[in-house]
Amino acid sequence: MRVNRWAVATCMLLSWSAFAQLKDIDPDWKDGEAVVPPAFHADRAIALDMPRHVTLRIGVDPQSLRVTQDGVVRYVVVATSPGGSVNASYEGIRCVTGEVKVYARYSSDGSWRPVTNPDWKPLNGNQPSLHALAFARQGACEGRAATAGSVANIVSKLKSPSRDPVRH
Repeated sequence: MRVNRWAVATCMLLSWSAFAQLKDIDPDWKDGEAVVPPAFHADRAIALDMPRHVTLRIGVDPQSLRVTQDGVVRYVVVATSPGGSVNASYEGIRCVTGEVKVYARYSSDGSWRPVTNPDWKPLNGNQPSLHALAFARQGACEGRAATAGSVANIVSKLKSPSRDPVRH
């Protein structure tokens, strides 16, 4: 099989160019300060449509949702195992760049543990966050913007049966 070097170089350039466009939209952008994670309840979490191989029930607590001035959708995601154990994390999605950041993780003792030096990671990276990608597609984002900048609109989309599930 012969590889066309020109085609490979063109694909690499286009991929880099698309990535650079996402990163350089607002070079002066600063992540707002993430406040203490809001209280959450696993029983009120709105379930996300996840790939079949995911055995946890994963949802977003609608009362934890915030669309902040910096354009980040912040939320508590709750994962419940078939046995009933609960894990949660406080996260943010930046729709404009397609990135997610984990600010804190919920501990079994009932407290939040801040993530040391949290970084923005691509939703579709080498190790994608399936639940964050599902949330972005199913409610948090409309293209490269937070869903109409409104928590009520995000909740409405999450409850809609016609939302876009994660396909794998």
